[in-house]
Amino acid sequence: MDILKAATDWAKAELFSTPFFMLFGMAFLVASVGFWQLGKTDMARAYIIPTLVAGSLLLIIGLGLFFTNKARITQFENAYHADAVAFVDSELERAEATLKEYDTIVFKVIPLLIIACALVILFVSAPIWRASTITAIAMLIVILLVDGTAYARIDGYNKQLLAAEKELKK
Repeated sequence: MDILKAATDWAKAELFSTPFFMLFGMAFLVASVGFWQLGKTDMARAYIIPTLVAGSLLLIIGLGLFFTNKARITQFENAYHADAVAFVDSELERAEATLKEYDTIVFKVIPLLIIACALVILFVSAPIWRASTITAIAMLIVILLVDGTAYARIDGYNKQLLAAEKELKK
């Protein structure tokens, strides 16, 4: 098994998926401009700031993940050639920690936040609160969609790392 190729393929797949954060971020920013230019009602005007904030956050997340994973590709090769066993151990530790974070944040906290936002919509009638919570729900759904696929990728990568660990320690 070539774990260096698996690690590189995983990082390249992440490079493909993180621009979706940026794409959705740009969509939120365009929506913000649209609400600013075309919004006539209080509710439409209330979306300007929340969509601007959500778009900015998604852009920041996407850019941060993109550049982190881009740098990681060259680091993988250097670390693997320096010490393959240490590389696999450190990647295994990182992958397992990331899986735990996904389990907690993406699959528990984010759904709870969506539920809390939905409750705010039910009980609060102020346009800014409704617009903010609806925008937050939309942003959290984007994060769930993108991170759900990222979870599946890192889980597969983790399994490859476990197999490589057994192979290297024979």
